[in-house]
Amino acid sequence: MHTSSHNKYTLKEMLSFIQRGEPFAGELIEAGCLVKIDEYLPVVCAAIHAGSRLRNELVHRCVLDESERFFEEDPFTDDMIASQPITLVGLDSRFEYDLNRALTLSTYYKSAWSRIVWKKPLGSRHRSESHRKHNAFYAIYEAIITKLESMHESVVVFDVHSYNYKRQRCDTPVFNIGTSQIDMERWGTVVQRFCSELSKVVLPNITTTVEMDAVFQGRGYLISHTNAHFDRTLVLPTEVKKVFMEEETGTPFPLVLEALQSGLKAAFSQTSAFVQRKFNKKRRISKADMLSSHIEPNLILVDKALYQLACKVETLKYVNPTNLNAEFKRFESSPSRYKPNYRYRQLPINVNDFKQQLYHLPIESISDPDMRHLYADMVQKLNDKMDLLTSVGSESFLYNALRYHGRPEKTDLANAKFLLYAQLLVEDSQESLDSNEAMARLSKSANDLGMKCKVVGSNSIAAKAMVTSFPPTLYVNSKAVFTERELERLAQHELGVHMATNYNARHQPLKIFRLGLPNSTVSQEGLAILAEYKSGYLSHERLNMLAKRVLAVDSMLKEQNFHHTYNYLVDELDVDKDSAFSLTTRVYRGGGFTKDHLYLKGFLHALHIDKHRSIESLFIGKCSFRYHDLLDELMKRGWLKPPLFMPNFSQDSESINPTLDYLIQSLDA
Repeated sequence: MHTSSHNKYTLKEMLSFIQRGEPFAGELIEAGCLVKIDEYLPVVCAAIHAGSRLRNELVHRCVLDESERFFEEDPFTDDMIASQPITLVGLDSRFEYDLNRALTLSTYYKSAWSRIVWKKPLGSRHRSESHRKHNAFYAIYEAIITKLESMHESVVVFDVHSYNYKRQRCDTPVFNIGTSQIDMERWGTVVQRFCSELSKVVLPNITTTVEMDAVFQGRGYLISHTNAHFDRTLVLPTEVKKVFMEEETGTPFPLVLEALQSGLKAAFSQTSAFVQRKFNKKRRISKADMLSSHIEPNLILVDKALYQLACKVETLKYVNPTNLNAEFKRFESSPSRYKPNYRYRQLPINVNDFKQQLYHLPIESISDPDMRHLYADMVQKLNDKMDLLTSVGSESFLYNALRYHGRPEKTDLANAKFLLYAQLLVEDSQESLDSNEAMARLSKSANDLGMKCKVVGSNSIAAKAMVTSFPPTLYVNSKAVFTERELERLAQHELGVHMATNYNARHQPLKIFRLGLPNSTVSQEGLAILAEYKSGYLSHERLNMLAKRVLAVDSMLKEQNFHHTYNYLVDELDVDKDSAFSLTTRVYRGGGFTKDHLYLKGFLHALHIDKHRSIESLFIGKCSFRYHDLLDELMKRGWLKPPLFMPNFSQDSESINPTLDYLIQSLDA
């Protein structure tokens, strides 16, 4: 693809690219416009009044200063369409020549909007130069539409503008569609669908309203030129109220702009997909099919830089105490007076340098608003993660853990207590296996799945087993004992999900999925418990332990006393002493680690989602429920590859205890 925002092409070169169907992006030398074609899909977005350039020879002739011209222009409309596969952006001021007016009317002779523009009327030389640019733009526009109509039955052009509303005498809509030049008998259903999609755009502190012909009737030249030359292309003249900026000063409101960009991306692609289904008889077309299948180069650069910066930062490595055995002996000698004195690995990261590099990543260069939002969320997550890791062992760790993992909500506590009310279903006793036998079994399970990973023993993990990514390793607690059924469960949980998503992430074109998306903990652990359940290895005892983890976190937050939480687990929740110490350690490590309440919450969320939609995209890496829709879109667009490894969900109905199943179905998701 011919890319880079600095590329400049002649009209002849661009016409050649279009004729050959080649993607390209760059500025048209003969006219002040940027043309981007990622893919020859039947949807075009134009922001012909986005620019404010005025050629030097006209600046001193103009009565209006830059801010006065800016007031009548359509700033930020180029950002609103940037995610679309084909975009046309005007760079020159509409005061030099107006692309939404016919050629002879495009250069204002002396005044515009009752304001004097030129000190003296423009001469023919100045007018002809501007007319040349006008002609060059429409030559490119015609070439694009001609090409698209040769490839597709119907084409949609979104002609995006913005308007000043404070001078209006009555309340005006956020979105106005001008229909005066649209054949409503033919295209009326599309206009209605577009209005419907625009009404779904959610803006912060603004009520979204959509009307037809309320402020503008769509009498511009782009649509009339299209109607005069083409029969299978619909132009939708769209005016966006300037709620995204301070109208008088031009100061943007970033939160509104972000929401607009994301909402318009969905509205454009949903509407153009509707056209393909209705007029082109392509029944299976969805909004993702109307977006480019090529990952934008700026996104790849940001993704690579983010990964290189953050790839060696693993939370558990630095939160797990290194002196657990010694601490257990201290606790045994005097339980009631015991206060943890954990030791932790040193953090080999210059935090200030890390954060500086993190916030200098050029995330604003990503044109897709949903991807830009995802990477901005990642930056915030990594900042919070760094705060968490630098506060390990200090009083501020608990505050950072709450910010990072949250705390149990009322529903979580109610679910946990409900599970513990039910009489425990006792399983048949099984032979206990030591960690060496466990490692041998889990190594075989990994080989059976086709995973080349290390399985090694560890004295420094609080859990029975744990996966780390760099390099792919399954650590097994050297002091723990295991049953056959427990090893099957661990194979489903640690290998079938955690190791699987680790390997799947390495297969993706984007590296962000190796790091773990924001809120990936609740999703990853939830999917892992779901894998245990759907394979028939989730026991009532295991489910109860998840409930006890929720209550242990709650106790830690309330009591702030290791011995009180330990006693609560032993005396009230009937946890054996070794398990109680292990669980209390889990929630007090670092200074108060709240992660453990997420397992039960995540399981119930995963179970709920699995009943209603495909969860395949959640396995392409360390994903998060929060971005499920975006992940589905990216898989459909080809930006993400289907997962190589998926957990085995071949549930044997006889292996699920009906009482256990009833308990799970009774919980609030």
